[in-house]
Amino acid sequence: MPDRIVVLDGYTLTPAKPGQAAMEGEPGWDALSALGEMTVYERTPPGEVVDRAAGASIVITNKTPLPAEIIQQLPGLTYIGVLATGVNVVDLGAAREAGVVVTNVPGYSGDAVAQHVFALLFEMTNQVAAHDRAVHDGGWAGCEDFSFTLGPITELAGKTLGVFGAGDIGRRVATIGHALGMDILVSSRTQRDMGVPAKWTDVDGMFEQADVVTLHAPLTNETKHLVNEVRLSRMKPSAYLINTARGPLIDEAALAEALRADKITGAAMDVLSTEPPAADNPLLTAPRCIITPHNAWATVEARQRLMQIATANVQAFMAGQSINQVIQ
Repeated sequence: MPDRIVVLDGYTLTPAKPGQAAMEGEPGWDALSALGEMTVYERTPPGEVVDRAAGASIVITNKTPLPAEIIQQLPGLTYIGVLATGVNVVDLGAAREAGVVVTNVPGYSGDAVAQHVFALLFEMTNQVAAHDRAVHDGGWAGCEDFSFTLGPITELAGKTLGVFGAGDIGRRVATIGHALGMDILVSSRTQRDMGVPAKWTDVDGMFEQADVVTLHAPLTNETKHLVNEVRLSRMKPSAYLINTARGPLIDEAALAEALRADKITGAAMDVLSTEPPAADNPLLTAPRCIITPHNAWATVEARQRLMQIATANVQAFMAGQSINQVIQ
């Protein structure tokens, strides 16, 4: 009897339906669905996880949580595949105790996220969208001069880029920053070759010295609220903060207050502490705070790689040769 495979929240990976031709460029489910009897749900509310996953030996999740109380109610479960690099949606201790293999998808979105980091940074330094709106609103047509600016435009060459986290994405960001003429400053639990000239410092030193701080670390007990009132107070008033990692790395109330008090020049987020955000999230009304909806990872090319790796993970598990396993 074929394995029963349940995908709890497949829509953000691809809107394609199993057995239907995917839109041009969109990844499809055919290779994964060929491995068993598969059901794909676009989204699964927490209260429906157990019913939908009942009887499945393989469950695939992106952001649908699988806490201990759910894992314990799925006795037939042998494998959880996370459609992401971070696995904080799964209670790994409960999975280990139940003998459930957990895999992730590392390395699929490095280029996409690094590109997004600089899209956010360029928007803060060059104010492209604001100038475009001004032109379309008649600001240039009614200007007496051939050129105008809405505020200072900042060059990145010669500035210091502080990279927190020396993993794949952090190294790619450092490479791009170096190519732009920036000095690279790195803080990470593990030192490794960044591929470009870089200086190493502790976290506080990075916040004090960098003109731009960009976060590329997983969410752990140690990194939660890494960016807090104290560290924000140590940043240069001209500095920028970027987060494309995990929302809870930042104390959002402290950041909103720092922006209102002009303690830093700007911030740009692709992630927030709760997603979608609550209406009263303080960053939604903070000045000079750019927010994109957690889509840095979501280029067509990155999602195609994600699907390929996720499928290969399941194939390897079925063959008794698990890859990208996060717990033993």
